[in-house]
Amino acid sequence: MASSRDQWVTVGGLFFTLLCLCGWTTAQISYSISEEVDKGTAVGNLAKDLNLSVQQLQSTGLHINSAYKKRYFDVNLESGVLFVSERIDREELCPNVLKCSLNIEAALSNPRRLHQIEVVINDINDNAPVFNQEIKVIDMPENYLIGERHPLPLAHDADVGVNTVKNYKLNPNDFFVLDVQNNGDSVSAELLLQKALDREKQAVVHLTLVAIDGGKPPKSGTIQIQINVLDVNDNSPLFSKSLYKVQVVENADIGTALLTLSATDLDDGVNGQLTFSFAERGRFNPDNTFALNENTGEITVKGDIDYEETQAYEIRVQVRDKGVPPRLAHSKVLVEVIDVNDNAPEITVSSLMSPVKEGAEIGTAVAMVMITDRDGGKNGQTKCKIVGAVPFVLKFNYKNYYSLLVDGPLDREAISQYFVALTATDEGTPPQSTTHIITVQVSDINDNPPQFMEPVINVYIKENSAVGTTIYTLTTTDADLLENGRASYHLIDSLLKTTQTASLININSESGDIVSLQSFDFEKLKTFQFKVQARDSGVPPLSSNVTVNVFILDENDNSPAVLAPYSEHGSVNSESIPYSAEAGYFVAKIRAVDADSGYNALLSYHLSEPKGNNNLFRIGTSTGEIRTKRRMSDNDLKSHPLVVSVCDNGEAPLSATVSLDVVVLESTADIHHTQFRHVPIKEESFSDLHLYLLIAIVAVSLVFLLSLVTLVAFKCHRQTEGHFDRYGAPMITTHPDGSWSYSKATQQYDVCFSSDTLKSDMVVFPTPFPPVEAELISINGGDTFTRTQTLPNSEKVG
Repeated sequence: MASSRDQWVTVGGLFFTLLCLCGWTTAQISYSISEEVDKGTAVGNLAKDLNLSVQQLQSTGLHINSAYKKRYFDVNLESGVLFVSERIDREELCPNVLKCSLNIEAALSNPRRLHQIEVVINDINDNAPVFNQEIKVIDMPENYLIGERHPLPLAHDADVGVNTVKNYKLNPNDFFVLDVQNNGDSVSAELLLQKALDREKQAVVHLTLVAIDGGKPPKSGTIQIQINVLDVNDNSPLFSKSLYKVQVVENADIGTALLTLSATDLDDGVNGQLTFSFAERGRFNPDNTFALNENTGEITVKGDIDYEETQAYEIRVQVRDKGVPPRLAHSKVLVEVIDVNDNAPEITVSSLMSPVKEGAEIGTAVAMVMITDRDGGKNGQTKCKIVGAVPFVLKFNYKNYYSLLVDGPLDREAISQYFVALTATDEGTPPQSTTHIITVQVSDINDNPPQFMEPVINVYIKENSAVGTTIYTLTTTDADLLENGRASYHLIDSLLKTTQTASLININSESGDIVSLQSFDFEKLKTFQFKVQARDSGVPPLSSNVTVNVFILDENDNSPAVLAPYSEHGSVNSESIPYSAEAGYFVAKIRAVDADSGYNALLSYHLSEPKGNNNLFRIGTSTGEIRTKRRMSDNDLKSHPLVVSVCDNGEAPLSATVSLDVVVLESTADIHHTQFRHVPIKEESFSDLHLYLLIAIVAVSLVFLLSLVTLVAFKCHRQTEGHFDRYGAPMITTHPDGSWSYSKATQQYDVCFSSDTLKSDMVVFPTPFPPVEAELISINGGDTFTRTQTLPNSEKVG
């Protein structure tokens, strides 16, 4: 250590404790420096003591943390030198304390390390001894005996150690010498009479008392002593003890008695009547804390007593008689304060790392915790723990320092914020405790993929819908936040082999809207399938897939078409019947087809007869067979124009009409002749078209025959078993009207046969997936219509 303000000495880079706690390292270094040194004075080389090169200083993020109002120290990142940045006054920082030190922290960010630095502030002799008054008047009787003593005022020095008051000197005079008493802790001086006083010769003696400290060079302070030489009272009071010792607990109630002073005086009368009082008052004024009964000498508590402020009081007391002049005696009272546990521990949290990433490794440092207690002894010894179940642990470092570490898995989606309750308890009786809440936020990482509501999405769109129609909006949920939870949608696969999905639909990657790129035709495309991937914006991104089934719903956009040999409205078709035709005579059969499906393709036939036909003909609503309702009469016309209307079951229904003239002939020969006339036989070559038509007719006939055989087989099987077993086999149901239903998986087929003729056609409509509930018309004999409600996944037709 230097002897001036411009010099410094490094006491050493002493590491008290080095503990590696998952990224945090703590140690302690001690330096010393004199007070009042110039700003910029070097304290020590942190780079050397921390074993860091100069190049590492800036990369490690070295900086100084301090809890003081002023920033007394800072570090030069280019040289690693710790230097003084503010004026340091030891007397201001540590009054009346022998050892003065400042505790600061050197923190490194990369790697994370924390070093405790203790800088001891050495006292310099910058304060001279000072007396409380400039002049001291002492009344001294002339009969003062040679060798009698009289205490002198004490000087106080703000410095400590060798720089405090070490000696007193008195100017040369004829009557008094100075007796300096040094008991190690304090120095006092007394006047010693070496020559008898004679008031008649010299009534006043002027002395100069000099207090000298032990600094180099020493400083001094003076006080003028004026001694008034009095006559009369020649016996001084005498205390029973030269030093009184007493103990008192801190926070003692006001009025608590400490002790009673005792003194005697050999004089009688007024000269022997004694009064007690406090003597010299230095920086400590006993009147603020204690009360002294001047008559009894009892000392009681008057103010607050706090062990944390003062552990002991030294009181100078005096006793004075009432003689003229009065005589005095002096003594000391040492009051020792006993500590009680009246201060709860204090919890200080520093270097808090919040938020902490979810998924942080066990042992990750979250904060540094320091516990302090102003009490002494066991009352100031503390322990700290975490209250409650949280994924954190408190690990003891050294002295009163702890580290808060991660001790379990962190999942922001489960708990995004923790309130860690720390409780510090001292070992006093009864113990005092303090609870401090540390709020630890958990930050999000991308650990959850977007989730669709269901693995397969079914979408339904009507045919002929406008291009650009939003047919569905994809939505997902993601437990993550912000970019980690923001999903985008992408078409990744098409299961439709004949058509490119990208030409059918488009997906808005941000909103998830599925938009049609064309108008769909149910007659060309009934369903298609594709896959969509939802991908979040995290790093790295997470994703999930969903299969989308698009079903085209049929619209009634096709009118029925009448099949040959009849043509639609616009041309006349003719048929002939004999006059002898019986009721039910078969006239003609109108056949029609509809390109739609389901109910939109379910056709019914209706006959519009002119007035006057007397209801001669009827038509099978479901078969299209025209028959006579009765025999001919002489009043009937010979030619009957008929208009047959074919209607589908759509909403709104579409229809087609065909005109037919029925001619009544007298004989069967005329019928044949007429038929030959209407359909002349022509010799034509057997063209390819005829071949195709023949093959088609044969194929339809075979399908019809197979259907009849299958129907008979199922009916026979139903009579024996009723239905197939529960393992997914087909189920056949026969209705009272002769119709039957076939069900398997998600489809059901109903077949109805009219009682009008054995030539009834069988029409089977497969139910589109998924089924649509609707009403169908089935024939229940003749022209009677019955509305039938079908179950899901089934359709019933006639």
